[in-house]
Amino acid sequence: MSKTLPFNKQEIEEIIKKHPTPFHIYDAEAIKNNAIKLNEIFGSFYGFKEFFAVKATPNNHILALLKSCGLGADCSSLPELILAEKAGIVGEEIMFSSNNTPASEYRRAIELGAIINLDDISHISFLEEHASLPELICFRYNPGPLRDGNSIIGSPEESKYGFTKDQLFEGYSLLKQKGVKRFGLHTMIASNELNEVYFAETAKMLLELCVELKNELDINIEFINIGGGIGIPYRPEDKNVNLEHIASSIKDLYRKFITDNSMNPVKLFMENGRMITGPYGYLVTRAIHKKEIYRNYIGIDACMANLMRPALYGAYHHITVMGREGEPKDHVYDIAGSLCENNDKFAIERPLPRIQTGDIVVIHDTGAHGHAMGFNYNGKLRSAELLMQKDKSVKLIRRAETLDDYFATLDFDSN
Repeated sequence: MSKTLPFNKQEIEEIIKKHPTPFHIYDAEAIKNNAIKLNEIFGSFYGFKEFFAVKATPNNHILALLKSCGLGADCSSLPELILAEKAGIVGEEIMFSSNNTPASEYRRAIELGAIINLDDISHISFLEEHASLPELICFRYNPGPLRDGNSIIGSPEESKYGFTKDQLFEGYSLLKQKGVKRFGLHTMIASNELNEVYFAETAKMLLELCVELKNELDINIEFINIGGGIGIPYRPEDKNVNLEHIASSIKDLYRKFITDNSMNPVKLFMENGRMITGPYGYLVTRAIHKKEIYRNYIGIDACMANLMRPALYGAYHHITVMGREGEPKDHVYDIAGSLCENNDKFAIERPLPRIQTGDIVVIHDTGAHGHAMGFNYNGKLRSAELLMQKDKSVKLIRRAETLDDYFATLDFDSN
């Protein structure tokens, strides 16, 4: 698919006059329309709910926008819980899916009325001892060798997450004895996956378990959460995942396992992050240096502290040089940042138009796991986040860090 931008060179130059590069900018209207589309496609499912994965883009303005579209929040830490609360997302609009969780975070999640999604059988007693057992509890299932993961999330049996199948049955039985009345079932075995079959297979796996749990323990699973992991087309040659096909496949499975077995209705939940916001965020930078040695380098004013994925995963992110979109890609560059790490590169031997110092360089698909994965190595300050509205006006939704921010936790007076 073609890679486009929601702004032209003149528009982004005007934004840069007020907000110096580098910064992440998000297209609010595109994010909103994407969230609405997901709800429309899966809205015919009983109780369908998308819990946006806060880790992807942890900003209360983004969460408030998504709440207005009917989305909840998938949280995994205390700050993420607070972000959801600040955006007006509370109660069972929050799915709290954490691991190795401190007691204080469980207590806060319960105070907010969140759905508690436990990661291990030992956490049942931990939760009971340090907080309380709420009326509704969910378990995260790890199918181990029964399923394959993918290159990002890895093989399930090598994963630190979730219950084994035997532990699931033991855990639900224990919860029932302890008076818990409502139960959910969750899994997450793929990340940035473009193969639609993964998601139907995941739904099938959980629906089969619903039938087994009903038959063996007389437990009605209230909802299945098939996780997130729906990928996006980072490369121009990639195709969008066909959500309609996934929905149709899951409906057939639902009919087979739930309707035809006269089971109680089971809600369908998801927790996508990347798919919702990823394609609609952009890292805007400027070329500040050219270097010609064994390779040709373009040094930009962003670094992997602004976008870690290329360095961490070798991930591809498309690049547009503003004002040069129609020029031939007859130059080969490494696009590099300024960290003291050789993997601080956004592109390696990438064919691009000729780039001059001062050119505006836009890195695509940074709306998820971009700013969120930032850090301060080498004393780099984290960049601003902007939200572009439908009328092209821009709102600052997170200011850039300052030196005072960076030094705020140090005590210079006790040397």
